[in-house]
Amino acid sequence: MGVKILAFSAHTGDVEITAGGTILRNAEEGGRCLILHMFKPSGKWARPPGVSVEEYAETRVKQALEAARKLNAEVCFLGCVEGVPYDAEEVKLKMYRSLLEFKPDAVLIHWKGSYHPDHLACHLLAIQAFERFTGEQRAEGKNSRLAELYYPENWEDPQGFQPEVYVDVSSVFEKYVDLIKTYDFTSGKYSGFNYVDYYSCLKRIRGLEVGFQYAEAFMTLGDWGVKRVRRKSLLGE
Repeated sequence: MGVKILAFSAHTGDVEITAGGTILRNAEEGGRCLILHMFKPSGKWARPPGVSVEEYAETRVKQALEAARKLNAEVCFLGCVEGVPYDAEEVKLKMYRSLLEFKPDAVLIHWKGSYHPDHLACHLLAIQAFERFTGEQRAEGKNSRLAELYYPENWEDPQGFQPEVYVDVSSVFEKYVDLIKTYDFTSGKYSGFNYVDYYSCLKRIRGLEVGFQYAEAFMTLGDWGVKRVRRKSLLGE
């Protein structure tokens, strides 16, 4: 049975690449997913030759919408643009309201040990919004289970990350590869990093560690000890 996943993503592609298999499986099981991208693409990064900044920014937005369609997920942007100053309190409030309205079972947030300042900014604001949301649930004495927090494995967020929860994505692996190819930067032709090969190999390695063919790894909010919890879905056994 699927669950409701709310994913905070700094940039288009971040959560699709790191947790796309889990989201695909959850959708097949009847679950829902809402992806909130903090930053709209500026169009300056990984741009193909002969394409203007404005044109490529629009292309990346279209790719995000197409990726959401393949995931059967809802998607929206929080109003920030890469490289442009923003009101942090306003963004945090939008994050909190999205939690309040969507009422997720699981929340995905960038891990704080990141080399990318946008990822760290997204982490800090999302964590504060999440803590406010769950704190108010506890204060109101809600009987329903509180939303669980997970950090997807990201090559740009590696400092202190330890895989603890492993989700079996073997049945959707081919769909996952097709999904991440929706973004043209994943081939490495313009970005300088081959995301398709890296994450395909990573998911195979994580699968080998726990006896799955392919797996996505997540860190939890608790202790940093390696647990290697095997799951068929994010909240399932």
